[in-house]
Amino acid sequence: MHESGYQYSFDPNACESCGGNCCTGESGYIYLNPKEIEAIAGHLELSMAEFKEQYLFKKGYKFSIKERLVEGSHDCIFFDREIKGCGIYPVRPTQCRTFPFWPHFKKNEDELKAECPGIVFHSTNVLTPEVSVFSARKEDNV
Repeated sequence: MHESGYQYSFDPNACESCGGNCCTGESGYIYLNPKEIEAIAGHLELSMAEFKEQYLFKKGYKFSIKERLVEGSHDCIFFDREIKGCGIYPVRPTQCRTFPFWPHFKKNEDELKAECPGIVFHSTNVLTPEVSVFSARKEDNV
């Protein structure tokens, strides 16, 4: 998968061997918009209020997914260590859907390479066929 403007592509097949590096490790924020909150709550068969209370916390005016501390790692609360995958994958937030094509990584490629075994760096921006992470998001229907 490649996104225009990035000097790398992403092989999603690497996720099977990774162990969830993008979902575990350092503490961080996974922000949700109201549509994402509604979709995940529905997927989990919870009311919006129940979902927010159990799985989210407020950071400023935004909501972020809670983490759980496991063996010194800050895991996304939806990361399942047994399957090494996301428990809400079909309705995961945009921030998760667009990884690793985040503006931060344009200037921090070494950090990305250390975190994600699916990154393949290229000498040019031109790759074919181009499969956009944004078109992949449309296929997920969220």
